[in-house]
Amino acid sequence: MRRASAPLASLGLGLALVAGSALPASAHNAVVSTTPEEGETLTEVPEFFVVTTNEAMLDVGGEGAGFAIQVTDGSGLFYGDGCVDVGGPSMSTPAALGEAGDYTMAFQYVSADGHTLSDTLEFRYEPAAGAEASAGAPVPPTCGEEPAAASGGEDPATGDESAAVLGTVAVIGGVIVLLAVGAGVAVWLARRRRG
Repeated sequence: MRRASAPLASLGLGLALVAGSALPASAHNAVVSTTPEEGETLTEVPEFFVVTTNEAMLDVGGEGAGFAIQVTDGSGLFYGDGCVDVGGPSMSTPAALGEAGDYTMAFQYVSADGHTLSDTLEFRYEPAAGAEASAGAPVPPTCGEEPAAASGGEDPATGDESAAVLGTVAVIGGVIVLLAVGAGVAVWLARRRRG
């Protein structure tokens, strides 16, 4: 029995090793550095917020789908333009910050193995006196679109223009209806006279 079981055990171990070596590696990308770093205090706004991993990220189609970097202040306002550039192991977005205070950077990326990963980090911003502050937005920015105003309200000029357009459309619609009714009455009277 012992002689038979030893070859079987060796065969099983050999098959396990061969099968194991044939399977593709499926380790997720790991973050190796960020700008800013967790807990860092910035005294000036960097050119970009950056996340770098240990290997190239999976940017299918080169459109940055599945990738995001969002920076928010203590009040929940969002900063930046929502655009993310992916290149090899790194992704970045143009940096923008508002007033001094605590900020959170949340990020999401697609690992080389196809899995979507995300994380957050906290940092502080303490600019020099008189530093220019960017305006925050109440909703996450979308790349290529104008950010929403922090107040969340409609621009008065835009509201006035919208009301004027709607008023004009209503007047034109009313005139068309009146003309159609008038034409219908005229046709009806003409037929009645003939009949």
